[in-house]
Amino acid sequence: MKLEHKVAIVTGAGRNIGEAIAHRLAGEGAKVAVVDLDGARAEKVADGIKAGGGAAIGLTADVADEDAVKGLVADTVAALGRIDILVNNVAISDNKHILEITKAEWDRVMAVTLGAPFLMGKYCAQQMVDQGDGGAIVNIASTSGWRGRPRALAYTAAKGGVINLTRSMAVQLASHGIRVNSISPNKIGSPVGKQEFDPTRPVKNLAGRPGAPEDMAAAVLFLVSGDSQFVWGENLFVDGGVMAMEVS
Repeated sequence: MKLEHKVAIVTGAGRNIGEAIAHRLAGEGAKVAVVDLDGARAEKVADGIKAGGGAAIGLTADVADEDAVKGLVADTVAALGRIDILVNNVAISDNKHILEITKAEWDRVMAVTLGAPFLMGKYCAQQMVDQGDGGAIVNIASTSGWRGRPRALAYTAAKGGVINLTRSMAVQLASHGIRVNSISPNKIGSPVGKQEFDPTRPVKNLAGRPGAPEDMAAAVLFLVSGDSQFVWGENLFVDGGVMAMEVS
């Protein structure tokens, strides 16, 4: 197994992409801290991992809150012993035009979608530094961070920030043996903020199908395992080829 003896934290892991990532990492031997704002969801996913023979704990936290992040890191280390992998998956979207969005809506999207990866990255990286043997961090970005959208403003700005946050984290943490990379998906699983995944929703890409959460989980596994040991500060598009296409 590729992640035996590793401990991973996955945020926003109570459903959809985060849930699939948590299961995939656990399936490769990692002990997983399943983190979600909805504690019942986190526990359900953790229970599912344990039922399948894996090791997991469910943790409830608002990862946009600094004190909550500090507590989450401490609870993970207390329960699982260390932190080797962080997947910053949590995000929310505004789906608003600039003439409609309020300052409060802007601030909340920024706090969760960009602020949480910063806070989680900071405190998990400090734990990895203290352990002294490196680690891997994956930030989930979006194709929305690479171009404008007619119905989202704070989300596109935040995801653009995640992309360059990743690069700066990679530069600053490389000397500690911590690899930091990002993934930019497009229309994978359910839309941000929606509950259900509709595999029949129309998409326009080279793959000819919507992305599934398992597509993202496979990409995350690559970036946190030894298979990508020479990949540092990179962004991987997992978008069915959308960014290779001419927009018409």
